[in-house]
Amino acid sequence: MSVAPTNADLAVDQLPAAPGGPAADSPRRFNLNLRQSGIYIAFALIVLLFTVLTGGDLLQPQNISNIIVQHSYILILAIGMILVIIAGHIDLSVGSVVAACGAVAAVLMVDHNMSWPLALVITLVVGGLIGAWQGYWVAYFGIPAFIVTLAGMLLFRALTLTVLGNRGIGPFPDEVRTLSNGFTEGYLGNIGLGVLGGADLFSLLIGVIGVGGIVLTQWRTRSARLRYNQAVDPLPLFIARIALASFLVMAVIVQLARFKNLPWVLILLAFLILGYSMLTNRAVFGRQIYAVGGNLQAAMLSGVKVKSVVFWIFVNMGVLAALAGVIFAGRLNQANPQAGDQFELDAIAAAFIGGAAVQGGVGKVVGAITGGLIMAVLNNGMSLIGAETEQVMLVKGAVLLAAVAFDVWSKRRAAASR
Repeated sequence: MSVAPTNADLAVDQLPAAPGGPAADSPRRFNLNLRQSGIYIAFALIVLLFTVLTGGDLLQPQNISNIIVQHSYILILAIGMILVIIAGHIDLSVGSVVAACGAVAAVLMVDHNMSWPLALVITLVVGGLIGAWQGYWVAYFGIPAFIVTLAGMLLFRALTLTVLGNRGIGPFPDEVRTLSNGFTEGYLGNIGLGVLGGADLFSLLIGVIGVGGIVLTQWRTRSARLRYNQAVDPLPLFIARIALASFLVMAVIVQLARFKNLPWVLILLAFLILGYSMLTNRAVFGRQIYAVGGNLQAAMLSGVKVKSVVFWIFVNMGVLAALAGVIFAGRLNQANPQAGDQFELDAIAAAFIGGAAVQGGVGKVVGAITGGLIMAVLNNGMSLIGAETEQVMLVKGAVLLAAVAFDVWSKRRAAASR
C-alpha cells in the first residue's frame, strides 16, 4: 500500500529493514520540514503577537480556559474533517448537522424528559445515520462529496427548523451543561506554586501524565525509525524539541489549574485526540484513508475497499458532528435554529491551516487541532483588542488563503527539486 511521503512514518512497521548495516549506522541529520513544522511555528508566533498586543491578557488563566471551552466544538469537528479531507473529500454540511443533532438532543432531554445518557447515545446514532446517508451517495452512488454535503447543508438545516418548530428548546440537564462548561473538582486540594499562587494538584498530575505520554510516544516513534534506518533528528535536538513541547503543555495545565481546574470538555478532547491519532498512525483503517487520498488507483490495486473507507469516514463525521452539537447546545443551555452557522467553514479552515493538502493524502489530527487553536486564538485575541467583526473575518480569510497557498507552493517546490 502506498501512502503520502509526508506520512511515511504511519506505515513504519510495514517497511522492510534496509540492507547493509544496523540501525545505528543510519543517517542522522537536522531536517526542518516547513510543511510539517511551519504550522507550529506559525501558532507560536500568533500567540506571541497577541500576547504583546493584549498586554499579556491572552495567556491569563481565565482566558486560556475560555479559549478551550468556547471553541471545543470546532476542535471536535476538525478531527472528523481532517479524515474527510485526507481521503480527498469535503463536508459542507457539518454546521447544519450540529444544529440538527442539538435539536434532537433537546427534544429528547427537555421535551420528553429522557435520561441524558440514553438521549446522548440516540443523538450520536442519529448523527451516524446522517453520515451514512451522505456517505452512501458519495461512496456507492458516485456523487461528488461537495454536491452531496451542499445539499445536506440545506436538508439538515430544514430538519432543524422542523424539529424545533422555529423555537429554542432548553434548559439542558445539569450533567450536559457540566460536560460543556464545567470543570473538574479539586480532588486532591491545592498546592502552592510560589509567585503563581495556588493550583489544583489533581490537574497538575494529569498534566504530568500527559507529558509522560508525549515523551513515550515520541521516543517509540524515534526508536521505530532507527530500527528501519530512517533519518532522525540528532538526540540533543530531539530532547530539546520534546522538552519544549512538555514545557508548553505543563504551562497551559498550570494556568488552567490556577483558574477552575481542567474543563471536562478538554478531557473529552484529549481522549478524542489520542484515539484518532492512534487510528491514523497505527490502525490499518487509518493507513487506508491516507492511501485513498494519496493515490486512489494504487489503493484500489492494493486491495483497499475504497467505497467502504469513504462511507465510514462520513459516518464518523456525522457522529462527531452530533457530539459537537450536544456540546454546543449544552454550552448555550439551549438548542436553537441558528446553531452551527458557518461551523463548517471553521472546521475546514482548521484542517487546511493545520497542514491538510488540497488534493488529499496529507494531514494529521494534531495538525488539525493546532489549526483549530490558531482560529480560536485569532478570534479571542482580536476580540480582546476590540477588533470589529469584519476585521476578524478578513484576518481569518487571509490566514486560510496563506495556508493553502503555502501547501501549493511547497508541492511545486518539491516537484521542481526532483
